[in-house]
Amino acid sequence: MGKKSGEKPCNTIDTLIGEQTQITGNLVFSGGLRIDGKVHGDITAQGDGSTLILSERGEVTGNIKVPHLIINGRIKGNVHSSECVELQAKAEITGDMTYKSLEMALGATVNGGLIHEAEKGTPKLKAIGASDPVIS
Repeated sequence: MGKKSGEKPCNTIDTLIGEQTQITGNLVFSGGLRIDGKVHGDITAQGDGSTLILSERGEVTGNIKVPHLIINGRIKGNVHSSECVELQAKAEITGDMTYKSLEMALGATVNGGLIHEAEKGTPKLKAIGASDPVIS
């Protein structure tokens, strides 16, 4: 993860939400967060190197906005990753996912749209309309 990115993912776990824990409400974190329990609310990371790890026992009902994401659990909501997403074999996402880099293992599922976010400075393609000149 993060091989082509300018910012490396956090490789430590600063916060752990245990398997028997259920949180209701929005969550803002920085550094590394591992979720083994359930979160009902939006999750947002502060810091370009922050990483969210959702274990196979973890569940999130809400939108997620983090730079680096490793998923092996269930998410019901939209996911936005400004860097990279790793979907492991038991990952289940119901919602749209925006990402810059994606790694997906056999067995992972996404029930929603996949939206690739281009690198900054990468030119966007322009559709040619009837009034635009065509070079032949």
